Amino acid sequence: MDTNTLSRPRTVTMQRMKITIRQAGVEDHERLSSLARETFVDSFAADNHPEDMAAYLEKAFSPRIQATELAEPSSRFLIAEAGGKPVGYARLVEASTPPCINAKKPIQLSRLYARKRWIGSGVGSALMTACIVEATRRQFEGIWLGVWGRNARAIRFYNQWGFVQIGTQPFVLGNDRQTDLILWRPLDVPPR
Repeated sequence: MDTNTLSRPRTVTMQRMKITIRQAGVEDHERLSSLARETFVDSFAADNHPEDMAAYLEKAFSPRIQATELAEPSSRFLIAEAGGKPVGYARLVEASTPPCINAKKPIQLSRLYARKRWIGSGVGSALMTACIVEATRRQFEGIWLGVWGRNARAIRFYNQWGFVQIGTQPFVLGNDRQTDLILWRPLDVPPR
């Protein structure tokens, strides 16, 4: 994989499928809103109340919110595409850190999702590789993230990539206060 820049598309061949990772621009706000809503619902609707899901979706993934987040200089969205269609996305953001993060220059992986039918096909791995490359290129010390403590599949995925739990933090979904595990991965660890 070319690690020089994300300004141009790059192709990763995984399991006989081409996945292209590209940096999203503000013009992708509607596409990203639709993809974010779909993947969040697929990931969490079965385990949460519909009213909490609806409130969070509107607060986090409206086209207006996505346009604002895409325009933030501290935010970087990566879109995975196969056959020209979006199949997943990730967001890296320079954000305030929880107290358990001791690094001077960390970056948050605030989202990494694949469309349901693409889970297990290499989309998550392609996105994670691109995130690690981007964070390393920008000289961050490590990547941190919050993952729902009940999301065993995601926790296994992140553990396989060298993330370890270092704390917890609250996450509010609508009116439901939940607990996220805080995971950390230093960037001096080579990708798998």
